[in-house]
Amino acid sequence: MRQRLRRMIRKEFLQTARDPRMRAMLFLPPLIQLLIFGFAVNLDVDTARIAWMDQDRTPESRELLSEFQGSGRFAIVATPASDEQMQSLLDRSDVDGVVRILPGFARDLGRGRTTSVQVLLDGSNSNTASIVSAYATQAIQRYASEALAERQRDKLVGATMTSRAPVHQAVPQVDAVTRVWFNPDLRSRNYFVPGVVVNIIMLVTLSMTAMAIVREKEIGTMEQLMVTPLRPVELILGKTLPFVVIGFWDMILVVGASLLIFRVPFAGNFGLLCLAALLFILTTLGAGLYISTVSKTQQQANMSTFLMFQPFMMLSGFTFPIRNMPAAVQWFTYINPMRYFMEIVRGIFLKGSGLDTLWPNFLALGVLGVTVLWLAVQRFHKQLE
Repeated sequence: MRQRLRRMIRKEFLQTARDPRMRAMLFLPPLIQLLIFGFAVNLDVDTARIAWMDQDRTPESRELLSEFQGSGRFAIVATPASDEQMQSLLDRSDVDGVVRILPGFARDLGRGRTTSVQVLLDGSNSNTASIVSAYATQAIQRYASEALAERQRDKLVGATMTSRAPVHQAVPQVDAVTRVWFNPDLRSRNYFVPGVVVNIIMLVTLSMTAMAIVREKEIGTMEQLMVTPLRPVELILGKTLPFVVIGFWDMILVVGASLLIFRVPFAGNFGLLCLAALLFILTTLGAGLYISTVSKTQQQANMSTFLMFQPFMMLSGFTFPIRNMPAAVQWFTYINPMRYFMEIVRGIFLKGSGLDTLWPNFLALGVLGVTVLWLAVQRFHKQLE
């Protein structure tokens, strides 16, 4: 049995190496996806382009402008003088937002009244708008704190001059200290790149397993394999085990590139990541075997792979948080193996999580993997008989 299985595996590797399409799938999808999500997909807003509309033109409003400029988060690209110019900038998306200082800003501050600063945002990109809004709020709050502190000092100086004795006034302050765990720089790249590992393993092993078996049917060699001394279990193992190796190869390729090229932190255990990948590959191999039983040509297998991969990726939490999905959709994610593997990979990469934390995901992934593979093998075994 070992000799027959070894020769079957060798035959699969040779056949894969001779096929230009199969060779391309070993390298191109991992590298293309990694480069796209590593370089192009970036939700960070390092410098926001804003317009400054000062309708007060006082030293106080210029101090607020200095606060925005000194923060390093904003680039003042326009100074509209009218509402029409401001509207045109937002309509053409020339700026991410407009900061508008209303008339009477300095007068209200001097009299101790509540004043306001208008921040108009381009909400066509909700992520950018929320980040720019947070940056602007922080800058305004810093200026408000400084203005309040200066007003308190003026009161103390006035009271001291009146009483001709030092006056001490306790001013309560609350300082918010923020500490970000796991991704201190808040880089979206650190969030997306580990998820590429999941997508690569899913896409490559699923499509290659399905096409390898369908190819045998299409060219008429499946019948020749069935009349050989190979047992059905040996044929199934010989067809699937090579793609386990290919899946691990692509995982190592993507993980190595993410560490060397994009400097994504890896805080966990690589052996634990390999164990999770093995459980996940069981699911993808099972799904590939199932596709091979319902497809007659490689074109049908490619289309079935796409129809299966796309919903699984969208419901895995790769791009959109699962908790933000409707409740009915969230229930479907529980039968999606990519969901569990995605949480494991990101937990190992960013948090350094261990089995004590990730064991529910490992358990769900193992149950799904064994179940899907067993059902697919049974269906494929019946076709062989």
